Amino acid sequence: MEDCIFCQIVAGDIPSRTVYEDEHAFAFLDVNPLAPGHTLVIPKSHHETLGDLPAEESAALAAAVHEVAPAVEAGMDADATTVACNNGEAAGQEVPHVHYHVVPRYEGDGYGPIHALFDGPTDVSDDELDDIADDIGAALD
Repeated sequence: MEDCIFCQIVAGDIPSRTVYEDEHAFAFLDVNPLAPGHTLVIPKSHHETLGDLPAEESAALAAAVHEVAPAVEAGMDADATTVACNNGEAAGQEVPHVHYHVVPRYEGDGYGPIHALFDGPTDVSDDELDDIADDIGAALD
């Protein structure tokens, strides 16, 4: 897609600090990192959200994340990584091309877990949980 910055990076039209590439996936350092070593892992083909990404490409992307996350930890001497995908604009996705963030984490870095994005658990009754599970299950059929 011509106007997608990530597609332009994959095409080599925009330079990147590439750390991984295979037939289906491409990983490069984020130019606005949350921490040094913050890496983005993307599919080479353009798909805006996970729902748009064909299953076989999703599996290939997950395999790339599986390779990149431990490499970021080793390369940055990090204690862990946070791996996240903002799936859609309402979730904070800024570039409309599927991508995973791999952010190096350190004991005591003060950033907290992904749960820190929310005020806390939502109070949901057992009946509501049953209805929600049914609704999601029906959407999968």
